[in-house]
This record gives sequence, C-alpha cells and structure tokens, in this order.
Amino acid sequence: MSTDAPAPATATALAGSEERATVPRGRTGTLDPAGPAPVRDAPRKAAAPAAPAVRRPGRGVPVLRWLRAGLLRSAAILALLALWETAPRLGLVDATFLPPVSEVARAWWELLGDGQLGEHVGASLTRSFGGFAIAVAVAVPLGLLIGWYRPVAAFLGPLLELFRNTAALALLPVFVLLLGIGETSKVSIVVYACVWPILLNTISAVGNADPTLVRLARSMDLSTPRLFQKVILPASVPAIFTGIRLAGAVSILVLVAAEMIGAKAGLGYLINASQFNFAIPQMYAGIVTISAIGVAFNQVLVAIERRLSLWRVPA
Repeated sequence: MSTDAPAPATATALAGSEERATVPRGRTGTLDPAGPAPVRDAPRKAAAPAAPAVRRPGRGVPVLRWLRAGLLRSAAILALLALWETAPRLGLVDATFLPPVSEVARAWWELLGDGQLGEHVGASLTRSFGGFAIAVAVAVPLGLLIGWYRPVAAFLGPLLELFRNTAALALLPVFVLLLGIGETSKVSIVVYACVWPILLNTISAVGNADPTLVRLARSMDLSTPRLFQKVILPASVPAIFTGIRLAGAVSILVLVAAEMIGAKAGLGYLINASQFNFAIPQMYAGIVTISAIGVAFNQVLVAIERRLSLWRVPA
C-alpha cells in the first residue's frame, strides 16, 4: 500500500507539465492565457534616397579608348608627315623637288582660297562619280545575270576574259579617237575601268551563295525575284561591295591619268600643269587632295556596306 500511494501525484504532475507545455507564451516570455497575440506588420521605413553612382576609375573611358585607337591608326601617317617635313630641311633630299609638307599645306591653302582647287575638284568628282555610278548600275545586274544563268556565263565568258585583261589606260587612245577629247571619253574610260572589279566580284558572289539556303527557298516555292531578294542579294552584299570599293579607287586613279592627257580642268590637269610650270608645291597639293578624296570615298562605301549588312553576325 505504501508503494502505490505516490502514483496519483506523479500522474498529476505529468498532466500539469503537459498543460504548461501547450499554453502559449507571450512575447515577453510569460504565459499568455489569451493565446498568441496577432503578429502585426512592423512599420515600413521610408526608402533612403539612392546614393549617386560612383564612377570607378577605368570604367567610363570610352573617349580615351577611342582616342588611343585613333592615335594608333594615325601613327604611321603622322610619322610620314614628320619625315616629309624634316627630310628636306635637314638636306636629306632636295627641297626643290620635295618641299616640306608645311610648304605643300601653304600652297594647298592658297589654291583653296583663290577658288582653283574647288574648280578642279568639282570637275574631277563629276567625271569620276558619274562613271562610277554608271559602272555600278551596269555591272551589278549583269553580274547577277551571268552568275545565276550558266548558259549566259558560258556565252559571255570568253569575251569577259579577253577584255578584263586589257588595261583601261591602254585603251585610252582608242576612246579619245572614237569619242573625242571631251567629257564623253573621260567618263567612258572610268566606266570601263570600274566595271570589271564590280562585275567579277558579283559573279563570284552569286556562284558562292549557300546552296542549302537556295534549296530551302525553292522548297518554299519562292519566285526567282523573291529568291534574289531574300537569299542571293543578302549573301552577295559583302563580295559585291568589295568590288565596288575597288572600283571607287580605280575611278579616281584612271580619271587623273585621263585628265593629264587632255583636259582643261580637273586634278589631273592641275598636277600636270603644275609640273610643267615647275610649281612643285601645287603639284603635291593636288596629289594630297586626290589621296584625301580616295580615303573619304572609301569610308563612305564602308559605311553603306555596314548599313546594308546589319543581318551579319559580327565575328
């Protein structure tokens, strides 16, 4: 009997401990008979204004990178100009036949001031760009036709091989005899010289078009004009513009040579007349002007090519 008496007390203690375990406590750690208090959202603090972005050194320097790239590209030209200026002054070359670049710049400015340079440049650009535009309008469609239709290529192939290996300047006397010494012969020789780079590059571009894309386009029942518009022309743009850029340089060089033979205005006439009159700085001023026009024309063609080739993935 004495051993069984404490059992009820033990059971009562266990039950009390379970009740204490299930009774929730308040936030201060004391028993809360009313149950857990509802959780209230803490008041939101106003967002602090964003701190101004701190520009890290070395991050925002696109201008410096551009300047560095420009200096790197123009370093060779600057070195050439420095050598051109110092060599005649140091007696390394005869200053009579190769004046310093400063004297050439002075002569160029005088020609520009009295209007002679503008007149000669305008005459040369009219002939050069006129012949160049005619060559593009003729050579690109003809190249697409020859490159796409094999019978046409087989028929015109021997004729193209014959004339493309004949130098344009070798035919200059023929053009003068047939067309006279006026503007027609000069523009015609420019057209003849510019046609071949454009024509040959266009033929090669059409022939090297991806045959898989051509088969896919034909499987979609595209007509021939739509096939050219959607597949052939976009794939041929890089090669065609390579020929156009070559023709742009050829148009100026051939025209200058033609103007030296028979013309009353133009950069070729200016260079030739300056040589006969022993105005050497003016002669070099005309040569520098031709080089500047060629570089500017090439950059314009590069910009047009990039505009027409936006679909290309950069390498």
